[in-house]
Amino acid sequence: MFGRNVRRVALVVAVFTGLAGLLVAYSAAAIARETKGVVFDDLKQIPPARVGLVLGCSTRLADGRPNPYFVHRVEAATALYEAGVVAYLLVSGDNGTRDYDEPTMIKASLVERGVPADRIVLDYAGFRTLDSVVRARDVFGVDDFVVVSQRFQSERAVFLARRLGMRATGYAANDVSGIAGATTRAREWLARARAVIDLSVGTQPRFLGPKVSIGS
Repeated sequence: MFGRNVRRVALVVAVFTGLAGLLVAYSAAAIARETKGVVFDDLKQIPPARVGLVLGCSTRLADGRPNPYFVHRVEAATALYEAGVVAYLLVSGDNGTRDYDEPTMIKASLVERGVPADRIVLDYAGFRTLDSVVRARDVFGVDDFVVVSQRFQSERAVFLARRLGMRATGYAANDVSGIAGATTRAREWLARARAVIDLSVGTQPRFLGPKVSIGS
């Protein structure tokens, strides 16, 4: 009896693992396929849009070192604005506690690089990529934008936006190599599967709130 139960549990685990693997593989392939040709490395190839959606992250890594993802995103957002591809930058990130404020940190860095403060709009409730994308449309009234992040996240954000009926493209900031980059790319496999699940079940942002007009 005990041996039979063990075999049943092993079979259930094997089936679950196989289905999870199929979901991960499908999600990765779908996002790569549906964003091919709409996430760009070259500024000159990006169709102009009124708003660039800058996805937030921390200024520091867990060990206290400067976060290269943050630096590269700020550089990319600055270049996008200076090239005239977008007129405004909507910076969306996590401000879940008083002591942690991604949007304000990114804005400060953008202003240091010469982006006018009145051309930067902050979204303090971009807790996830899904939240940032949906809030861009439902709170800030923007459904045509250029996502600014590393390619892996830009692709996922553009995939979400286009599946939800928005006209999004992406600009790929410089990526990060080494252990930090490898760890992030490994997590991205699961993030892509979650994006597909979110779309399937109609997941909504944690917060929406009153409308905010950009550039009025």
